[in-house]
Amino acid sequence: MQHRLNPFALSRAESLKTLVENRTAYTLQNCELNVFETYTESYQVPLVFNDLVITSMLSGKKVMHLSGKAEFDYYPGQTVIVPPALGMNIDFPEATNENPTQCIALAIAPDQIKNTIGYLNEFFPKEAASGKWQLNFEDCHFQNSEDIASLINKVVRICSERSGAMDILADLTLKELLVQIMQKQNLKTLGSDPANVNRNPLAFVLHYIKANLNEKISINNLTDKACMSKATFYRLFKRELGLSPNEFILSEKITKAKQLLSNPKAKVAAVSYELGFSDANYFIRAFKKLVGMTPGHYQLQVNSGFH
Repeated sequence: MQHRLNPFALSRAESLKTLVENRTAYTLQNCELNVFETYTESYQVPLVFNDLVITSMLSGKKVMHLSGKAEFDYYPGQTVIVPPALGMNIDFPEATNENPTQCIALAIAPDQIKNTIGYLNEFFPKEAASGKWQLNFEDCHFQNSEDIASLINKVVRICSERSGAMDILADLTLKELLVQIMQKQNLKTLGSDPANVNRNPLAFVLHYIKANLNEKISINNLTDKACMSKATFYRLFKRELGLSPNEFILSEKITKAKQLLSNPKAKVAAVSYELGFSDANYFIRAFKKLVGMTPGHYQLQVNSGFH
Protein backbone atom coordinates (compact mmCIF):
# COMPACT_ATOMS: atom_id res chain seq x y z
CA MET A 1 0.00 0.00 0.00
CA GLN A 2 1.25 3.47 -0.82
CA HIS A 3 1.17 5.70 2.26
CA ARG A 4 0.48 9.06 0.69
CA LEU A 5 0.46 12.41 2.43
CA ASN A 6 -2.49 14.72 2.78
CA PRO A 7 -2.42 17.17 -0.17
CA PHE A 8 -2.30 20.93 0.28
CA ALA A 9 -4.91 23.13 -1.32
CA LEU A 10 -3.39 24.41 -4.55
CA SER A 11 -2.40 28.07 -4.72
CA ARG A 12 -4.79 30.46 -6.40
CA ALA A 13 -3.78 31.31 -9.95
CA GLU A 14 -3.42 35.02 -9.13
CA SER A 15 -0.99 34.27 -6.27
CA LEU A 16 1.44 32.17 -8.34
CA LYS A 17 4.85 33.78 -8.75
CA THR A 18 6.01 31.14 -11.24
CA LEU A 19 4.62 28.02 -12.94
CA VAL A 20 7.75 26.02 -12.08
CA GLU A 21 8.41 25.16 -8.42
CA ASN A 22 6.21 27.92 -7.05
CA ARG A 23 7.18 28.00 -3.37
CA THR A 24 5.16 28.64 -0.22
CA ALA A 25 7.22 28.59 3.01
CA TYR A 26 6.31 28.16 6.70
CA THR A 27 9.25 28.95 9.00
CA LEU A 28 9.59 27.65 12.57
CA GLN A 29 12.46 27.75 15.03
CA ASN A 30 14.14 24.49 13.96
CA CYS A 31 12.58 23.72 10.61
CA GLU A 32 11.11 25.24 7.50
CA LEU A 33 8.28 23.67 5.54
CA ASN A 34 8.34 24.42 1.82
CA VAL A 35 5.47 23.53 -0.50
CA PHE A 36 6.40 23.45 -4.21
CA GLU A 37 3.94 23.41 -7.11
CA THR A 38 4.75 23.02 -10.81
CA TYR A 39 2.15 23.61 -13.52
CA THR A 40 4.08 23.05 -16.73
CA GLU A 41 6.41 20.47 -18.22
CA SER A 42 9.97 21.37 -17.26
CA TYR A 43 13.41 19.81 -17.20
CA GLN A 44 16.67 20.16 -15.25
CA VAL A 45 15.22 22.64 -12.73
CA PRO A 46 17.98 23.31 -10.13
CA LEU A 47 17.27 23.28 -6.39
CA VAL A 48 19.55 23.29 -3.35
CA PHE A 49 19.05 23.72 0.42
CA ASN A 50 21.58 24.72 3.06
CA ASP A 51 20.13 22.24 5.59
CA LEU A 52 19.17 18.58 5.47
CA VAL A 53 15.82 18.22 3.71
CA ILE A 54 13.13 15.55 3.96
CA THR A 55 11.09 15.76 0.78
CA SER A 56 7.82 13.96 0.03
CA MET A 57 5.67 13.87 -3.07
CA LEU A 58 2.02 14.86 -2.77
CA SER A 59 0.91 14.61 -6.40
CA GLY A 60 2.33 14.13 -9.87
CA LYS A 61 5.68 12.74 -10.96
CA LYS A 62 9.24 14.01 -10.85
CA VAL A 63 12.51 12.62 -12.16
CA MET A 64 15.26 13.36 -9.65
CA HIS A 65 18.90 13.95 -10.55
CA LEU A 66 21.04 14.03 -7.38
CA SER A 67 24.79 14.60 -7.57
CA GLY A 68 26.59 11.26 -7.60
CA LYS A 69 23.45 9.12 -8.09
CA ALA A 70 21.61 7.67 -11.05
CA GLU A 71 18.38 9.47 -11.92
CA PHE A 72 15.16 8.00 -10.52
CA ASP A 73 11.41 8.49 -10.77
CA TYR A 74 9.70 10.05 -7.75
CA TYR A 75 6.01 9.45 -7.02
CA PRO A 76 3.42 10.16 -4.28
CA GLY A 77 3.84 7.79 -1.35
CA GLN A 78 7.63 8.18 -1.48
CA THR A 79 10.19 10.23 0.44
CA VAL A 80 13.71 11.39 -0.43
CA ILE A 81 16.19 12.74 2.11
CA VAL A 82 18.80 15.13 0.77
CA PRO A 83 21.96 16.18 2.68
CA PRO A 84 22.86 19.86 3.11
CA ALA A 85 24.09 21.73 0.04
CA LEU A 86 23.61 18.80 -2.34
CA GLY A 87 22.55 19.99 -5.76
CA MET A 88 19.32 18.65 -7.23
CA ASN A 89 18.12 18.91 -10.81
CA ILE A 90 14.49 17.99 -11.28
CA ASP A 91 12.41 17.05 -14.33
CA PHE A 92 8.62 17.47 -14.46
CA PRO A 93 7.72 15.40 -17.54
CA GLU A 94 3.97 15.21 -16.85
CA ALA A 95 3.13 18.51 -15.08
CA THR A 96 0.24 20.50 -16.55
CA ASN A 97 -2.08 23.22 -15.36
CA GLU A 98 -4.81 20.61 -14.86
CA ASN A 99 -2.49 18.08 -13.14
CA PRO A 100 0.26 20.01 -11.33
CA THR A 101 3.08 18.42 -9.39
CA GLN A 102 3.05 19.16 -5.66
CA CYS A 103 5.85 18.31 -3.25
CA ILE A 104 6.91 19.32 0.25
CA ALA A 105 10.48 19.88 1.43
CA LEU A 106 11.06 19.96 5.17
CA ALA A 107 14.41 21.63 5.95
CA ILE A 108 15.70 20.76 9.44
CA ALA A 109 18.25 22.77 11.43
CA PRO A 110 21.62 21.01 11.94
CA ASP A 111 21.44 21.25 15.75
CA GLN A 112 18.09 19.47 15.76
CA ILE A 113 19.61 16.53 13.88
CA LYS A 114 22.85 16.51 15.89
CA ASN A 115 21.01 16.58 19.23
CA THR A 116 18.58 13.82 18.22
CA ILE A 117 21.33 11.48 17.01
CA GLY A 118 23.54 12.29 20.02
CA TYR A 119 20.69 11.50 22.42
CA LEU A 120 20.04 8.14 20.74
CA ASN A 121 23.69 7.11 20.80
CA GLU A 122 24.08 8.07 24.46
CA PHE A 123 20.88 6.65 25.94
CA PHE A 124 19.76 4.03 23.39
CA PRO A 125 22.98 2.63 21.87
CA LYS A 126 22.67 -0.02 19.20
CA GLU A 127 23.19 -3.69 20.00
CA ALA A 128 26.28 -4.06 17.80
CA ALA A 129 29.23 -2.40 19.51
CA SER A 130 30.42 -0.78 16.29
CA GLY A 131 26.99 0.45 15.27
CA LYS A 132 26.00 4.08 15.73
CA TRP A 133 22.77 5.86 15.04
CA GLN A 134 23.19 7.99 11.93
CA LEU A 135 21.38 9.06 8.78
CA ASN A 136 22.38 7.08 5.71
CA PHE A 137 22.36 9.30 2.65
CA GLU A 138 23.17 6.38 0.36
CA ASP A 139 19.72 5.00 1.14
CA CYS A 140 17.89 8.24 0.46
CA HIS A 141 14.80 7.19 -1.55
CA PHE A 142 12.12 5.01 0.02
CA GLN A 143 8.44 4.22 0.28
CA ASN A 144 6.68 5.90 3.19
CA SER A 145 5.63 3.65 6.03
CA GLU A 146 2.34 4.39 7.71
CA ASP A 147 4.25 5.88 10.65
CA ILE A 148 6.45 8.14 8.50
CA ALA A 149 3.47 9.41 6.50
CA SER A 150 1.58 10.11 9.73
CA LEU A 151 4.50 12.05 11.23
CA ILE A 152 5.09 14.13 8.10
CA ASN A 153 1.37 14.93 7.99
CA LYS A 154 1.62 15.99 11.64
CA VAL A 155 4.60 18.30 10.98
CA VAL A 156 2.74 19.83 8.03
CA ARG A 157 -0.34 20.42 10.19
CA ILE A 158 1.71 22.00 12.99
CA CYS A 159 3.54 24.32 10.58
CA SER A 160 0.42 25.44 8.75
CA GLU A 161 -1.90 25.86 11.75
CA ARG A 162 0.38 28.35 13.52
CA SER A 163 -0.59 27.42 17.08
CA GLY A 164 1.12 29.01 20.10
CA ALA A 165 3.00 25.80 20.96
CA MET A 166 3.98 24.96 17.39
CA ASP A 167 7.78 25.11 17.93
CA ILE A 168 7.60 22.66 20.85
CA LEU A 169 5.22 20.32 19.01
CA ALA A 170 7.30 20.50 15.83
CA ASP A 171 10.53 19.69 17.73
CA LEU A 172 9.01 16.58 19.31
CA THR A 173 7.55 15.39 16.01
CA LEU A 174 10.80 16.05 14.11
CA LYS A 175 12.73 13.92 16.62
CA GLU A 176 10.28 11.07 16.14
CA LEU A 177 10.40 11.47 12.36
CA LEU A 178 14.21 11.33 12.29
CA VAL A 179 14.15 8.19 14.47
CA GLN A 180 11.60 6.52 12.16
CA ILE A 181 13.73 7.27 9.09
CA MET A 182 16.88 5.87 10.73
CA GLN A 183 14.99 2.76 11.86
CA LYS A 184 13.73 2.20 8.31
CA GLN A 185 17.28 2.60 6.99
CA ASN A 186 18.62 0.20 9.67
CA LEU A 187 16.08 -2.41 8.62
CA LYS A 188 17.10 -2.15 4.97
CA THR A 189 20.84 -2.16 5.72
CA LEU A 190 20.78 -5.10 8.13
CA GLY A 191 18.42 -7.08 5.93
CA SER A 192 20.28 -6.60 2.66
CA ASP A 193 23.99 -6.77 3.47
CA PRO A 194 25.20 -10.37 4.08
CA ALA A 195 28.33 -8.99 5.76
CA ASN A 196 26.19 -8.03 8.76
CA VAL A 197 24.92 -11.56 9.43
CA ASN A 198 27.92 -12.78 11.43
CA ARG A 199 28.45 -9.61 13.44
CA ASN A 200 24.93 -8.48 14.32
CA PRO A 201 22.34 -10.78 15.93
CA LEU A 202 19.42 -8.80 14.53
CA ALA A 203 20.86 -9.09 11.00
CA PHE A 204 21.22 -12.84 11.51
CA VAL A 205 17.57 -13.07 12.54
CA LEU A 206 16.38 -10.97 9.59
CA HIS A 207 18.20 -13.22 7.12
CA TYR A 208 16.88 -16.34 8.86
CA ILE A 209 13.29 -15.04 8.56
CA LYS A 210 13.72 -14.24 4.86
CA ALA A 211 15.14 -17.71 4.21
CA ASN A 212 12.29 -19.49 6.00
CA LEU A 213 9.14 -17.65 4.90
CA ASN A 214 7.41 -20.94 4.09
CA GLU A 215 7.63 -21.99 7.74
CA LYS A 216 5.71 -21.02 10.85
CA ILE A 217 8.41 -18.93 12.50
CA SER A 218 8.26 -18.93 16.29
CA ILE A 219 9.53 -16.03 18.37
CA ASN A 220 11.13 -18.50 20.80
CA ASN A 221 13.22 -19.88 17.94
CA LEU A 222 14.28 -16.36 16.92
CA THR A 223 15.28 -15.38 20.47
CA ASP A 224 17.41 -18.54 20.70
CA LYS A 225 19.17 -17.64 17.45
CA ALA A 226 19.74 -14.08 18.68
CA CYS A 227 20.98 -15.40 22.07
CA MET A 228 18.66 -12.99 23.89
CA SER A 229 15.79 -13.17 26.30
CA LYS A 230 12.39 -12.66 24.72
CA ALA A 231 11.99 -9.26 26.42
CA THR A 232 15.42 -8.02 25.24
CA PHE A 233 14.84 -9.35 21.73
CA TYR A 234 11.48 -7.59 21.37
CA ARG A 235 12.83 -4.34 22.82
CA LEU A 236 15.92 -4.18 20.58
CA PHE A 237 14.04 -5.27 17.45
CA LYS A 238 11.40 -2.60 17.90
CA ARG A 239 13.87 0.10 18.98
CA GLU A 240 16.42 -0.39 16.21
CA LEU A 241 14.16 -1.43 13.34
CA GLY A 242 10.91 0.39 14.10
CA LEU A 243 8.55 -2.61 14.08
CA SER A 244 7.95 -5.79 16.04
CA PRO A 245 9.33 -9.20 14.97
CA ASN A 246 5.81 -10.38 14.15
CA GLU A 247 5.16 -7.29 12.02
CA PHE A 248 8.38 -7.92 10.09
CA ILE A 249 7.58 -11.61 9.54
CA LEU A 250 4.11 -10.76 8.25
CA SER A 251 5.44 -7.97 6.01
CA GLU A 252 8.02 -10.30 4.44
CA LYS A 253 5.45 -13.03 3.90
CA ILE A 254 3.11 -10.59 2.17
CA THR A 255 5.98 -9.30 -0.01
CA LYS A 256 6.71 -12.90 -1.00
CA ALA A 257 3.00 -13.49 -1.62
CA LYS A 258 2.97 -10.58 -4.08
CA GLN A 259 5.79 -12.23 -6.01
CA LEU A 260 3.96 -15.56 -6.11
CA LEU A 261 0.69 -13.94 -7.17
CA SER A 262 2.39 -12.38 -10.17
CA ASN A 263 1.96 -15.84 -11.67
CA PRO A 264 -1.60 -15.75 -13.11
CA LYS A 265 -2.00 -19.50 -12.47
CA ALA A 266 -1.22 -19.23 -8.74
CA LYS A 267 -4.11 -20.00 -6.39
CA VAL A 268 -4.64 -17.76 -3.37
CA ALA A 269 -5.20 -20.71 -1.03
CA ALA A 270 -2.04 -22.42 -2.30
CA VAL A 271 0.03 -19.25 -1.80
CA SER A 272 -1.35 -18.95 1.71
CA TYR A 273 -0.39 -22.54 2.49
CA GLU A 274 3.06 -22.19 0.88
CA LEU A 275 3.84 -19.23 3.17
CA GLY A 276 2.93 -21.05 6.35
CA PHE A 277 -0.52 -19.56 6.98
CA SER A 278 -2.82 -22.10 8.57
CA ASP A 279 -5.91 -20.00 7.79
CA ALA A 280 -6.42 -18.66 4.25
CA ASN A 281 -8.97 -16.13 5.51
CA TYR A 282 -6.39 -14.65 7.90
CA PHE A 283 -3.92 -14.44 4.99
CA ILE A 284 -6.51 -12.59 2.89
CA ARG A 285 -7.26 -10.12 5.71
CA ALA A 286 -3.56 -9.51 6.42
CA PHE A 287 -2.79 -9.05 2.72
CA LYS A 288 -5.61 -6.53 2.31
CA LYS A 289 -4.48 -4.56 5.36
CA LEU A 290 -0.88 -4.24 4.12
CA VAL A 291 -1.45 -3.97 0.36
CA GLY A 292 -4.82 -2.20 0.27
CA MET A 293 -6.62 -4.90 -1.74
CA THR A 294 -7.34 -8.63 -1.54
CA PRO A 295 -4.85 -11.15 -2.97
CA GLY A 296 -7.29 -12.01 -5.76
CA HIS A 297 -7.74 -8.37 -6.74
CA TYR A 298 -3.96 -7.82 -6.61
CA GLN A 299 -3.37 -10.83 -8.83
CA LEU A 300 -5.87 -9.60 -11.40
CA GLN A 301 -4.39 -6.11 -11.36
CA VAL A 302 -0.74 -7.09 -11.61
CA ASN A 303 -1.38 -9.61 -14.38
CA SER A 304 -3.45 -7.17 -16.41
CA GLY A 305 -0.56 -4.71 -16.43
CA PHE A 306 -2.05 -2.09 -14.06
CA HIS A 307 0.35 -1.39 -11.18
